[in-house]
Amino acid sequence: MKRINTPAEWNPLWLSHLQKNERIGFVPTMGALHQGHLDLVQKSVQNTDITLVSIFVNPTQFNNPEDFKKYPNTLGDDLEKLESAGVDYVFVPEVNTIYPEKAELKLDFGDVERVLEGEFRPGHFNGVGVVVSKLFHFIRPHVAFFGQKDLQQVAIIKRLVRDLSFPIELEIVPTRREEDGLAMSSRNLRLNPEERIQALILIQSLEKAKRELFDGKSWLQVQKEIERDFQQVPLAKLDYFELVHPDTFESQTEFNQEKKSSICVAAYLGGIRLIDNLPIIP
Repeated sequence: MKRINTPAEWNPLWLSHLQKNERIGFVPTMGALHQGHLDLVQKSVQNTDITLVSIFVNPTQFNNPEDFKKYPNTLGDDLEKLESAGVDYVFVPEVNTIYPEKAELKLDFGDVERVLEGEFRPGHFNGVGVVVSKLFHFIRPHVAFFGQKDLQQVAIIKRLVRDLSFPIELEIVPTRREEDGLAMSSRNLRLNPEERIQALILIQSLEKAKRELFDGKSWLQVQKEIERDFQQVPLAKLDYFELVHPDTFESQTEFNQEKKSSICVAAYLGGIRLIDNLPIIP
């Protein structure tokens, strides 16, 4: 595995692989890698000729500066995992490589960025859109791999690729979970033992809501019941629990088995904010 730090180092390598008609797979990450990230890597290694993984903690997508400061840094461990997984290149740029000057461009993704995560984290999706655009321009992959756990981010990236005509295929990989069901996340490293136990309310609420919808309960009934369940968990504070269309993120007030739908949840466990989602009708 070769480590590169600048686009200039990658350019001749990219051209060499292009001349050999090799397909390049790209997995963008912010490090603190877990098995969910490695699922994306494995998919790329299996389905493309060359796999490049980026590790860059993007400051512009954090609307909470403290959250940025506390983001886990496990670079040495991450590099070992990637080498073992068969990655060909890892791109580890400095902040001034990605942002030689402050980015002034503002991206507007329409209604999809003004709800749920967009509402609770203003500016987040602009930061995601700008950095992913930069990485796509630098790396020029044939295929990019993203995880379903960040479902709203996936919708944003799909819109970015569509509207800016990036010649890149997107592959979305299902959420990897711990044995007890908690969605894998780099933020899980920051949970204390009690918070970790109580964090199971996220997947439990999603699975309960799905069962009750198929049992015939209305969405409003289900939503109110889940809100009460969260009130019984001392360390949990619910931000939202919503039924949405997974592509447009339009809120759905009624469950329709003929329409695509997913349930999305966000909650604080102590001071750590976690998100999760569950497809109801894929």
